[in-house]
Amino acid sequence: MDRTQLKKIAFSRLRDAKSLLVQERWSGAYYFCGYTIECGLKACLLRHLGESAAIFGEAGYLKRLADCWTHDLDKLVDLAGLKAEFGVARGANPALQNFWSVIKDWFEAAR
Repeated sequence: MDRTQLKKIAFSRLRDAKSLLVQERWSGAYYFCGYTIECGLKACLLRHLGESAAIFGEAGYLKRLADCWTHDLDKLVDLAGLKAEFGVARGANPALQNFWSVIKDWFEAAR
């Protein structure tokens, strides 16, 4: 699966989540929001791999890359090279921090 496919899936799941929110089907909307974030982060991870020296510049990164087969959003943020930047963004934006605190513990069986 490539970056373009992951982005398409993310946008599709986002549309699904929005539809469920309108219908006040909260658990289904939460479920699709989690997949939206996961697919978006995996697309970011592929971008990071293509545009950074992570594979060759960070000892052990290649071994950690096996962790991309996960639904753990925190782990995906780290693997995508977004941990520091995302932490700053959350610190500067209380709403973003609140949203993250709700979704960060999402897992694929949360239905």
